[in-house]
Amino acid sequence: MPSLTSVLGVLDPTSDRAVFRQIADALREAIDKGRFREGDKLPSETELVDHFGVSRMTVRNALSLLQQEGLAVSEHGKGVFVRPRPPVRRLASDRFARRHRDQGKAAFTVEAEAAGSRPEVDGLEVKEERPSQDISARLGSPRKVLARRRRYLLDGRPVEFATSYLPLDLARNTPIAQPNPGPGGIYARLEEMGHRLDHFDEEIRARMPSPAEVRTLQLASGVPVIHLVRTAFDSEGRAVEVCDTVMAADAYVLAYQLPAN
Repeated sequence: MPSLTSVLGVLDPTSDRAVFRQIADALREAIDKGRFREGDKLPSETELVDHFGVSRMTVRNALSLLQQEGLAVSEHGKGVFVRPRPPVRRLASDRFARRHRDQGKAAFTVEAEAAGSRPEVDGLEVKEERPSQDISARLGSPRKVLARRRRYLLDGRPVEFATSYLPLDLARNTPIAQPNPGPGGIYARLEEMGHRLDHFDEEIRARMPSPAEVRTLQLASGVPVIHLVRTAFDSEGRAVEVCDTVMAADAYVLAYQLPAN
């Protein structure tokens, strides 16, 4: 096993950077270079104290900084580990392609297969409700909507929480109102009902999560979220669904294909 000196180097006594930050820098660089891989246990507090010749509190501050950045996670009684960050490549121009719906695949299933991961959905809730002012405006001001809330997991890890809002006159008493809308998901059902999807508008921003989002997505300290609001339009120009999605920022790579001309 390589020595800690070869893996982490030594402190620079001439630097004006705080010692705990230098230690965090060394650990971060080792993680970035693959010297510590996802799931690996980092050197213990005692090992780091002995190697760098610093106090235990200094080491704890360094490890705490990595946890705040979402790079490491502490397991009580076991130590501090490199946090798994399996990325999902979200290819915007392909994930909603009609061919996937024709094959009975929803967009999240397509993403999971591309990542070689096992998709799951839990926390499903389907209910009729009054929409917020923003959702109502996006959908053409319906008085009530059907809301479908669900959490998505990859290999057992929560990565996304989404709520779809559909005009109630469109969705009531249809398979869309059922917990399982069938192969291809709600977009396949909309097209079967004559609402052929024409295009999607997406608005995206990054922000820090709310306490509820931290709990739902089991986020490490310091991990931001990607907040995406997507509106689906049919060929007649009607907004048929608004999907409000919050994603763990360290779980997704957002990739867009742009035309050359």
